[in-house]
Amino acid sequence: MGRPAFRTMQEVCVPVSSGHDLVTARREGRDMAVQLGFSACEATLVATAITELVRNIFIYACQGEIYLSMANEGAKSGMTVIAVDQGPRIADIDLAAQVGYSAAGGIALGLSGIKRIMDEFAITSECGRGTAVTVTKWRRR
Repeated sequence: MGRPAFRTMQEVCVPVSSGHDLVTARREGRDMAVQLGFSACEATLVATAITELVRNIFIYACQGEIYLSMANEGAKSGMTVIAVDQGPRIADIDLAAQVGYSAAGGIALGLSGIKRIMDEFAITSECGRGTAVTVTKWRRR
């Protein structure tokens, strides 16, 4: 199975270096979402986004990390997921985030799908430094 997640009081870090880590990251994310009071549907959306982020790390960078944490902004509360890798940069972020785009030729949800199902989406990608995708899902009241 995948490596165990590293936990602190407010954050979980799941190292990603094999396909097995997808199961760990997805489970940890879903569990955290439920603990934070997300509905079953919202928790599934968070887990789906995590699945895509882990697949991207594994396919394009071979290894990285998924960070899961609580998010608070004023009266809003939710969950933030950060996917980090040290792989090659994304040459054209706008293209990579377009609906239907797949650099690997697959039919996965992709960055555009993650963008649709999460409430906030940000990406940075630099040559020699890798890529970081940050997404947040706010809990519905």
